[in-house]
Amino acid sequence: MKELDIGEVARRSGLPASTLRYYEEKGLISSIGRRGLSRVFRADVLQRLSLIALGQSAEFSLDDLVAMLDAEGQPDIDRQRLNEKADELDRTIERLSAIRDELRRVASCPAARHIECSKFQKMLNAIGTGDIKRKTGKGDLRRRGS
Repeated sequence: MKELDIGEVARRSGLPASTLRYYEEKGLISSIGRRGLSRVFRADVLQRLSLIALGQSAEFSLDDLVAMLDAEGQPDIDRQRLNEKADELDRTIERLSAIRDELRRVASCPAARHIECSKFQKMLNAIGTGDIKRKTGKGDLRRRGS
């Protein structure tokens, strides 16, 4: 099996060596030894890094990804967790779509200034009356009941 030093893994993966060391610390990847002062990895670490990138693109945390590895460090993905994440993404898409629609409504207002726009005033009033939820740290801005 071909071995790659950390510099080669960094070059091929596009990740800085510091990220690779952090992933190793978290248990996502593991080196097989050292060549001088450099960590050495099996070539299949590149596939593991691709799996990590795929998981992150699906909004999984690094801790979530660690939990998806078996005792030997091989992927052992919980299908129920994948379905839960898909449901979570559906809710995020719905929330962001509502925000997008509100922004487009306000952007289409013909008034010279947004404060004079009836659509903008309706949105401000909806926030004031609680019909649209305020941001809570998770980016919430949606109509009440949605």
